[in-house]
Amino acid sequence: MIAEFIKFILSNFTLTCVVIGLLFSLAGIARALKPVTATVVVEKLISWHVFWAIGVSFFYNFVMHSFFGKMAAEFIGWADSPFQFEVGTASLGFSVVGFLAAFRSFDLRLAAIVGPAMFTLGAGLGHIYQMVTAHNFAPGNAGVIFYMDFIIPLFGLTLLWLQHRIGRPAT
Repeated sequence: MIAEFIKFILSNFTLTCVVIGLLFSLAGIARALKPVTATVVVEKLISWHVFWAIGVSFFYNFVMHSFFGKMAAEFIGWADSPFQFEVGTASLGFSVVGFLAAFRSFDLRLAAIVGPAMFTLGAGLGHIYQMVTAHNFAPGNAGVIFYMDFIIPLFGLTLLWLQHRIGRPAT
């Protein structure tokens, strides 16, 4: 049972990273000075979202596609390809920007969310195409990863909108 749980966490790393980011956000909100304002809540949510859902998640993606390409391709239901390394290095770039942006400016967070959002939304559309045309319902194509390709960017863009609307807390 523990092995299955670990396999689920590692196979669905995007969901895992979002959940960990939410847990870190909750801890940050709980530790914040009282009264906790909407600005503080949004700041904690966006900073930990960018750190975990972009920084950590895309670093994991880099490792999997660059060093375990054959396994990653099988999980998606595709053949291994030299493009695995290219996807991996693109993921490394997104990861680095995510780590840099997590606790920085709105503009850097905007870049850290929008770039990967275009990638994952495109990947999600590609997964739909593969499901329809190739009947590819492999876990890495039609499972949790598929849904997270849409949820993560929409959540990130919503947090950006909220931060823009509400503003950043004074440091």
